[in-house]
Amino acid sequence: MSESSLKDGFSVSRRSFLKTFGTSAAVAATAQVNAVAAELEKANKEKIVGPEAVPITLKVNGKTIKLQLEPRVTLLEALRNMTPLTGSKEVCDRATCGACSMFVDDKLVYSCSMLAIEAQGKKITTVEGLAEHGKLSKVQQAFVEQDALMCGYCTSGFVMSVTALLKQNPKPTEADVRHACSGNLCRCGTYPRILQAALKAAGVTKISKTEVIPYAELA
Repeated sequence: MSESSLKDGFSVSRRSFLKTFGTSAAVAATAQVNAVAAELEKANKEKIVGPEAVPITLKVNGKTIKLQLEPRVTLLEALRNMTPLTGSKEVCDRATCGACSMFVDDKLVYSCSMLAIEAQGKKITTVEGLAEHGKLSKVQQAFVEQDALMCGYCTSGFVMSVTALLKQNPKPTEADVRHACSGNLCRCGTYPRILQAALKAAGVTKISKTEVIPYAELA
C-alpha cells in the first residue's frame, strides 16, 4: 500500500513522512552546527592578540611587572630585555642548554621556549629571586664557595636545576645530581665543581667518584 490509513481518518504516505522527517533532522543538525561554529568563532576572537604590542602583567619574584610586548616575545626575552633581571641567560635559544631555566609555578622550565604572554597569572621565580633580603640561598652560596663556575653563562641554569632537585630530594646522591642537571650544559667543563656545590648545599660531604685537582698541581 502506498498510504497508511489511521483510525482518525488522517493518512500520510511513506514518502511524505520520510521527506518531512529528513527535513526536520537536517534543520536540527544545521542549527547545532551553526551554534557550535558561533561558539568557536567567539572563542577564537577572544584569543586573537597582536601582532602589535599588547599589555601583559607578570608576577616575577613576588613583584608585579607590567610590560608592552608583542605576543611572539618569549619569557626570557621579556625579562632580559625589558627588566633588570638578566640572570637567566640566552645561549642556545632552542631549549637544549638550560641556561635560561627558571621556575614557573614552582616548575622548572626553559624560559626561551615559553611566551611571556602565556606566563601571565603564574608565579615566576628567576635566579635573582632565590636570594632573600640580600642573602644568597644555600645553593647559590655553595656555588660561590666551591668556585663552581667559569664563564658564568650556564651557572644560573645549574643553580635553578640544583634548587629544584633539593626541593624534591633534600639528600641526593651523586647520581641524583647528575640526573637533575642532565638538561644543563657547561661548555667550560666545570661539572666536578658543580657536583661538589650541589652536594655541599645538600649537606652531603662524601663524594665517592669526583675529584677536583687544583690547577697548581697540573702546572
